Amino acid sequence: MPVLRNISQLATCPADQPQGDAGLIGNAALAWEDATVQWVGREQDLPEAWRREPAIDGGGRLVVPGLVDCHTHLAFGGWRADEFELRIRGASYQEIAAAGGGISSTVEATRASSQDQLRARASAALDEMLALGVTTVEAKSGYGLDEANELKQLEVYRELDTSHAVDIVPTFLGAHIIPPEYRDDRGRYLRLLCDDLLPLVAGRHLARFCDVFVEEGAYTAHEARTILGRARDCGLGLKVHADQLSDGGGAALAAELGAVSAEHLEYANTGGIESLARSGTVAVSLPLASLYLNERFMPARTFLDSGVRVAVATDFNPGSAPSYHLPLALTLACLKQSMSPQEALNGATTVAARALHLHERIGSLLPGYAADLALIDAPSLNHWLYHFVPNACLKVLKNGNWV
Repeated sequence: MPVLRNISQLATCPADQPQGDAGLIGNAALAWEDATVQWVGREQDLPEAWRREPAIDGGGRLVVPGLVDCHTHLAFGGWRADEFELRIRGASYQEIAAAGGGISSTVEATRASSQDQLRARASAALDEMLALGVTTVEAKSGYGLDEANELKQLEVYRELDTSHAVDIVPTFLGAHIIPPEYRDDRGRYLRLLCDDLLPLVAGRHLARFCDVFVEEGAYTAHEARTILGRARDCGLGLKVHADQLSDGGGAALAAELGAVSAEHLEYANTGGIESLARSGTVAVSLPLASLYLNERFMPARTFLDSGVRVAVATDFNPGSAPSYHLPLALTLACLKQSMSPQEALNGATTVAARALHLHERIGSLLPGYAADLALIDAPSLNHWLYHFVPNACLKVLKNGNWV
């Protein structure tokens, strides 16, 4: 049974504690067997039997649970670097989309990409995410928007979940926007989603969740209620892209339907926040998207003070958040959203795991949890998120193996 010793600070991130308590232990040690954590605590309290086990020197550094990125659009074709300059010059997200850019341009590039091309590119991104300490990634479809290409994206995720060290949690986002060929007949595409695609995706076990983008230019709350109701009938968990660019009632809808998460929420109203607190739905903050779009940041402090758990994720995609740097998102959550370092870390570990219905297995470093952890070149959590460097992660343990 390996024992990691000489840990300056260990963040255990218990699932049942307030978000401001990351379960920090100073001068700690951690033992695991096979893929499961067996013991954590102060090194001086290490049981005698484990003192004789092989020891690994933590070097007086920080140890955190393997990070969980609970909102990404991992597999896509093309990039949208030209939009970066357009936004700098004042063009809005909606104006770029109306001119044929935005999600529509990525749909075109993704449809033109082979499954092998998408898989190779997504795998390379996962390599870099793993190096940052990320061990679980939620990955959405939504850049195919027809049967063949939505299935293509989801098949990529199934293959990567088998072949890559990072665990993939797939989400069906066929309701991302109305695809160009259906813009004059929205009802026909809605019927395709509800009558054909959702039963097919669920029947082939290609996704665990269904997500809908509730926003002007995407889907109305009424349309989303229909789609998500059908998804629930098919056995899929529910997620909602909610209130990113305007207050469209997405937060209240997510709460009403008992969605596991409502994501974005930059423009959610007070009633929506209160509804999320009552429902237990996790609010997923995406500060990198706010940074790149130069939009308001989700008011995480208001959500937390209202009793809503707040996850932190990257929204990695080629347009509004072309970065998978989850530690940078954590620093932004502290600086721009008034989250404490402990709240932010819990947001990318146990709370993010809760947004995937996995908080009883991953996201915490306590006995019985998966032995997923990152060794960080910092003496403490505060120091790590305060002193930003390209990558402070030295080593990653995934399912009890150093990867």
